Amino acid sequence: MNSLLYLPSVGSTNDIVSELANPNATGISSVYTFDQTKGRGQYGNTWKIPKDKNVAYSFILPTKLVRLSPNLFNFYTALLLRDFIVKITDKEAKVKWPNDIILQNKKIVGILIEKITVEHVDYYIAGFGVNVLQDNFEEITKAGSIKTQTGLSFDLHQFAENMHNHFSEHLVQFPSDEEVLARYNEALFRKDQISVFEINNIRQNGIIRYVDKDGYLNVELENENEMKKFFHKEITLLY
Repeated sequence: MNSLLYLPSVGSTNDIVSELANPNATGISSVYTFDQTKGRGQYGNTWKIPKDKNVAYSFILPTKLVRLSPNLFNFYTALLLRDFIVKITDKEAKVKWPNDIILQNKKIVGILIEKITVEHVDYYIAGFGVNVLQDNFEEITKAGSIKTQTGLSFDLHQFAENMHNHFSEHLVQFPSDEEVLARYNEALFRKDQISVFEINNIRQNGIIRYVDKDGYLNVELENENEMKKFFHKEITLLY
């Protein structure tokens, strides 16, 4: 059974949804808000959203229901959200390694996936900050919203409910590892295109070739005779 709870204001939806841990769950339990005051991003970053403009949404799922490795679950979750964005906007969207969603060359979604243990049972918690209606990003030049990138406006409650239904439908029907990885690489932002990267504070040209099952980004660097692979925070794509 899947459940969805709306709260007018929370510190972090990831923290709140952890209280819904149920070892007998057969689907996801979710929380959403339009006013998240202490959202967390990857690597200790904060994720702030202006009130009543964007959606902060988190779900919790027992890990025993997941047939994918942690890396591939991360990729699959990003793919599902990417698919949802494509469906409602009819625009191309990509996944920027490891799990940001890029719409028309701007980041519109940040994702944080955590693993917790409650009373000896393991769970995945996935949190999403989705920029829906925000139209002012000040100096955050890489960020945008569905509205800024497409001109489309959505009712935030309906958006959250539709997103929840999308995850509820697909998160219990996992494809194979090979299919997830293939689909992820098909949706990979800047794949097979000459791009600029920053590695150890040095800028280099290179081409993203693929992401492997262990989560490494494989890049063909200019003037290098072999493929180099990088893990999170070891390389930065400049775009």
